[in-house]
Amino acid sequence: MPALQIHDLDNVATVFENGVGPGAVLEVLDKRGPKARVTASSAIPYGHKLALRAISVREPIIKYGEIIGLASKPISAGDHVHVHNLESRRGRGDLSDEI
Repeated sequence: MPALQIHDLDNVATVFENGVGPGAVLEVLDKRGPKARVTASSAIPYGHKLALRAISVREPIIKYGEIIGLASKPISAGDHVHVHNLESRRGRGDLSDEI
């Protein structure tokens, strides 16, 4: 099952397979080809994000080499990353945009 890491700095990959459930092994690809394998810890819908490594509370979630939000709770490698554990940075003036 494929997942795509778009930028080298990304700590999430996008899942490109339907029916990903707990225990599914996803092959993470980047622009150079196969990069790693990550085991899904829960169901992850097509087009959603998969954590490539553990991410701490308030740590930036990085996709496209850009910060897209902050972890609102601890995230383990293989977890589904979405609104239940990602807090938006949009419209906040109290946070830096630096990675």
